Amino acid sequence: MTNLNADLPLSRRRTALLGTSVAAILAGIMAVPAMAQDVGPPANQSDQTPAAPGTSLQANAVDQAESGASSDIIVTGSRIQSSGFSAPTPTTVIGVEQIQQNAQPNIFATIAQLPSLQGSTGVTTGTNSTSSGTQGLSSFSLRGLGTIRTLTLLDGQRVVGANVTGVPDISQFPQLLIERVDVVTGGASASYGSDAVGGVVNFITNKRFTGIKGNLQGGISTYGDDESVLAQLAVGKSFANDRLHVILSGEYSHEAGIGPGGFGEAGPAGRDWYTTATIVNRGIFNDGRPQFNYREHAQAYQYTLYGLINNGPLQGIAFDQNGQPFNFNYGSNGVPTRNNTGNVTGCYVGFCIGGDLSGNVGIGTTLKSRLDRYNGYGRIGFDLDADNEIYATVNISQVDTSNQPNPGAAQSSLTMRCDNPFLPGSVAAVCPASGTFGYGVSNAILPNIEVRPSRKQYRFVGGANGKVEAFGTDWRYDAYFEHGENITDINVRNMLVPRRYLRAIDATRDANGTIVCRDPVARANGCQPINIFGGATPSSAALAYLQPANGPFQHTRQTQNVASANLSGDPFSTWAGPVSIATGIEWRHEFYHVTADPYGNGNLTGATAYNQAYPADPLFDNGGGNWYAGNYRVGRGAYSVLESYLELNVPVLNDPDGLGTANINAAGRATNYSTSGTVYTWKVGGTWDTPLDGVRLRAVTSRDVRAPNLSELFAAPISVNVPNFTNPFNNTAVIISQNTIGNPALVPEAARNTELGIVLSRPQWLPGLSVSVDYYNIKIKDVISALAPQQLVNYCQQGVTQLCGAFFLDGVGGQGNFVNVQPFNLASIETEGLDIEASYQHRQPFGLKGSFTVRGLATHVMRYVTDLGLPGTVPIDTAGVNSGATPSWKWLTTQTYAQDEFSILLQQRWFPDGLFGGQYVVCQTSCPVSTANAPTIDTNTMKGAFYFDVGGTYNISKAISAYFKIDNLFDRDPTPSPQTNTGIDINPQLYDIVGRVFRAGVRFSF
Repeated sequence: MTNLNADLPLSRRRTALLGTSVAAILAGIMAVPAMAQDVGPPANQSDQTPAAPGTSLQANAVDQAESGASSDIIVTGSRIQSSGFSAPTPTTVIGVEQIQQNAQPNIFATIAQLPSLQGSTGVTTGTNSTSSGTQGLSSFSLRGLGTIRTLTLLDGQRVVGANVTGVPDISQFPQLLIERVDVVTGGASASYGSDAVGGVVNFITNKRFTGIKGNLQGGISTYGDDESVLAQLAVGKSFANDRLHVILSGEYSHEAGIGPGGFGEAGPAGRDWYTTATIVNRGIFNDGRPQFNYREHAQAYQYTLYGLINNGPLQGIAFDQNGQPFNFNYGSNGVPTRNNTGNVTGCYVGFCIGGDLSGNVGIGTTLKSRLDRYNGYGRIGFDLDADNEIYATVNISQVDTSNQPNPGAAQSSLTMRCDNPFLPGSVAAVCPASGTFGYGVSNAILPNIEVRPSRKQYRFVGGANGKVEAFGTDWRYDAYFEHGENITDINVRNMLVPRRYLRAIDATRDANGTIVCRDPVARANGCQPINIFGGATPSSAALAYLQPANGPFQHTRQTQNVASANLSGDPFSTWAGPVSIATGIEWRHEFYHVTADPYGNGNLTGATAYNQAYPADPLFDNGGGNWYAGNYRVGRGAYSVLESYLELNVPVLNDPDGLGTANINAAGRATNYSTSGTVYTWKVGGTWDTPLDGVRLRAVTSRDVRAPNLSELFAAPISVNVPNFTNPFNNTAVIISQNTIGNPALVPEAARNTELGIVLSRPQWLPGLSVSVDYYNIKIKDVISALAPQQLVNYCQQGVTQLCGAFFLDGVGGQGNFVNVQPFNLASIETEGLDIEASYQHRQPFGLKGSFTVRGLATHVMRYVTDLGLPGTVPIDTAGVNSGATPSWKWLTTQTYAQDEFSILLQQRWFPDGLFGGQYVVCQTSCPVSTANAPTIDTNTMKGAFYFDVGGTYNISKAISAYFKIDNLFDRDPTPSPQTNTGIDINPQLYDIVGRVFRAGVRFSF
């Protein structure tokens, strides 16, 4: 297809693209309500006219009979609470109707579908992790800037973090009482404080609910797994002449998740889309051909399912389940070099293509973590008078999850002795003169690692809100104190102790001919020999020695204390209208303390409390790091924040019948961090309701900040093993220990956020139509980031010498190899794009009763440029990279027909083809020299995806409704997201990895 805009200048191409995009969206008419679109009647009340996208909630009344709330609705995009005020910052609202229509067991999944939310984490992300502590943690990321740059609030109040990164877990919110979710897609630090660089997600609960309501739901995937159960119940009652209001809610949710497949390429429950897609390295940079190739069915040739001799004269001899040797089938027609390097002629660095894939471990990672959540919530409020209330809330919740990072505990750098009595005689007879050989094995004979995080949250809030009269005008106030605690326990089962493993596989015969561990010290401390030449199951005693019953353990306690007070009013008026102000002060203290088992942390002799559970072993390193993974460390840290702000709204034009109406909105905030001093944030914006029918213009620019969190400042060091790490100095694959540590010298990030928008709101010529288009640009400097281990070593190899002291890769047999990973203020990020919203509602279409509504959202990421700020590095644009979180477009569209008896929902989710990475230079022949900044590759295209969902509701009575939902109706498989090793080759941040899912349930309200 010819690109008609290809020859236009960049500015005109963007203008043409904008016009084409608006036309396309109106033609396709997208989904999800525009701002405040459905904070209104339920589906069977069809006389609702949509509000304009991104406009003030005051323009759209909440159904009072449903919510019992007052008619004054606070817009999250600003602290100003003035009737008719229009905030310049775009805000999208998801109402209770959309939440119900999506029928998800966790409200997080509904909100995360919004196109502006990119890179959010949940039960399908982090499943290959042992030590992160984020498994199953549901948290939002706006603009692809990460969960740490999105401020998530509950009723406008902060929530204690569920991880030392400071992000809360949406699974722990009282979800049945949520009546709307405000998503502010712009910087809001001046109004709401630190972390609101990407924006704010604010969950608003129903504070005046009376009656009884509940929800019972079940679900299952088309593959017979990921079973889910959801049970919710809420009751509300008023006492004392409607002055005392009591609300209680409880809910239980179980998502079984999707287990691992195992070894090779067989996916769980019949899923057949896994292909071990890998970006393989030729290890040649300047022969005119690409250094990297995209290949599927990659074979790691350092190890196999039951063992492979991987270097020396016997290289290529593998063992079957019965321990019988055979010649390994290398892919790519590879021929082993049979020297000490262990390379294979005709293959890539570390990989062949095809051949015997049975030892690959990638699909053995859990696809979706199990998630059980328990939530109890209560609120009691007392009206002092008609305008003032005091209240208290309590939220107690628990979230339990589990995942399997990978099967077994693969080893690729073992040295085995020829006199090992388990070695078949036919192999021992031809052993090299050295008496040893290199060996690798997937360790399929070992029980698989299982990580079990459990998070408990205790949150208490006491406050007051209302209005008082002073100086001839009404002043609104709200003040609260919050104390939150989150306690996270991570227990890991079946974790290998490498030092014991190395002794157990080194077997010999004693004087009586019995096979024993060769090391007498190990024998004296319980060592039992195991046979890794084949699939023989180790004895229970051997497994107890290798994988102690008390595995890695971490206990983290986080606390958050917040005292906040806010005041707003209209102290005076000008000729254009009342001038509004909002001001407030907030104090916050964050603290964490983590303890860990002595095997991972160290101090074996001093950890008297653990002596029985974790007995000392002379083989262990007293400094810790004795586990294969999950080497948690002891740590603690705290910081305090004191801040105050002032926000103004000044009307500057009030001529509805002439030039229109306009206002200027400005805010400033001073914030003092105990760790890094004082910083200032501000915003300036405005709106203009033009003389053109239904047309509003808006603009805002702001300075926003994010302070380093507890993890970045005071992270307890964590060590994890990384297999198949490429040593670029000799192009060999090694195993390393990745050590992650904090940096107390970090300073806050600073961002500049600019947005320009146009809104078409219910014009007279088509009153059911609303459209908004907003351009955004965000620039962040002093970005707190850390290089990935492979990046760090590659840059050193390419000449960035200041990084070369952070690693060691010359350990004999892989022992002692490490890469230290630490955050620094070293990077900058700039991203720009478009947000487009559209909605149209037609009452009584074709003479039918009810209404037909089409709605939608789209985000177009034009650029997402990250500059590491290191000498010798270049900025990388990841806009349109489908292996990440920022595709070039992301759409969400819905069509709904609703009447009194039933409603039908159709929903579409789409993003286009993209790239594997923005750094690659694509070529086939005559390639330039491949470098770390511009590596050459043979292909760089990653298919997008289209998902179609359908749902419906049938109203059995006014109080009872039955519903169903089918997600991914056509069971679209995920597109491979190639790795540089044999990890799981999918990107769950963009692609649906579950497949078709059926859900059904019943709601009731009395």
